[in-house]
Amino acid sequence: MNLEPTQEQTALGERLRAVGATQLGADVEAREHTRGLQPGDWQRCAQARILALPVPTAYGGLGLDPLSCAVALEGLGHGCRDNGLLLCLGAHIWAVEMPVAEFGTEQQKQRYLPALCDGRMIGAHALTEQEAGSDAMALTARARRDGDGYVLNGTKRFVTNAPIADVVLVYATLDPALGFTGVTAFLVDRDTEGLTVESRFEKTGMRTAPWGEITLRDCRVPAGARLGAEKQGSRILARAMAWERSLILAPLLGTMRRQIEQCVQYARSRSQFGRNIGRFESVAHRIVDMQLRLEAARLLTRQAAWKLSGQDASYAPEAAKLTTSEAAVATFLDAMQVYGGLGYTTDTDIERNLRDALGTRISSGTSDLQRVLMAEKMGITARARRTPPPAQAARPGGERRAHAR
Repeated sequence: MNLEPTQEQTALGERLRAVGATQLGADVEAREHTRGLQPGDWQRCAQARILALPVPTAYGGLGLDPLSCAVALEGLGHGCRDNGLLLCLGAHIWAVEMPVAEFGTEQQKQRYLPALCDGRMIGAHALTEQEAGSDAMALTARARRDGDGYVLNGTKRFVTNAPIADVVLVYATLDPALGFTGVTAFLVDRDTEGLTVESRFEKTGMRTAPWGEITLRDCRVPAGARLGAEKQGSRILARAMAWERSLILAPLLGTMRRQIEQCVQYARSRSQFGRNIGRFESVAHRIVDMQLRLEAARLLTRQAAWKLSGQDASYAPEAAKLTTSEAAVATFLDAMQVYGGLGYTTDTDIERNLRDALGTRISSGTSDLQRVLMAEKMGITARARRTPPPAQAARPGGERRAHAR
């Protein structure tokens, strides 16, 4: 497993860093109050081929492997200061484009993927409900077969991109009694009758990433809108979450790297008690710890990306998401300490980065859930198999006594 980027991967990361620094995220501070993306940013991302990174070339994408995407997106995060935009891109790419690419029919791929790659369409992933957040399989949204189509009813909350989406990937159950085995996925166009979107959430961070609540009220879709087979939704979701947990925080690595570089520069220029504050061990060691977290998060992210190309990513996606999100919060807290009172003001990016990072410990499954999933995959919480009792020695005559149960 070679996780060192090639020259081509490094060059792509540097190109996207330049795009992020010069073309994206203008006036991010002001847009925190308007709760919206910068007009034109999505099209600039499309023109830079960011939306097309992992999509097969046959459908308008670049067909890049996951590790190349991880390196490229870290570069983008280093250049772009708008964490909300980066989150929107991740939700679009990993939770909509990739499920269509891997589970869609040829007709669905031809219809959606080219438009999702070139910016004509924006995707949203609608899973969370009021009583089904981390317990994603306890869905109450219903899908009822009706002739040659389905009727969808239910409400989805905290949907990134919902207010601006053109197509929504909706998960609903054919029968709540079936549990996770009844979940089925559907691609629902924004203009479908019965689908409404309401923007009513005020968030602590990621304020430039539009959130919304999606209501499906007798929303009728054709059978061709179903993604995958009936009752295949849990498999589609598992794969989508593997992509998302592995790579949605790859840009945050770049944000952390930029923050550390700024702390190094500040520590070398800020003077207290007659010397630069970087000469104080408490400051120097704090910045070293920030770098150690970044290195660990980067390695786990790239490992998860590398494993995505195989059949079983094991717990690598959960490990990458958990480590990166927790590392980001700790890093921005440390940066605030390095800067002191200035770090607590809005004159730097630190307080906004910290608020944005807090949400990453919740989205795509909370940090607690990542640990639960890792424990299951490691076999810690798996139910022990009953071992049949050993057969008793044969009695004279060849008979054996049956064990009482």
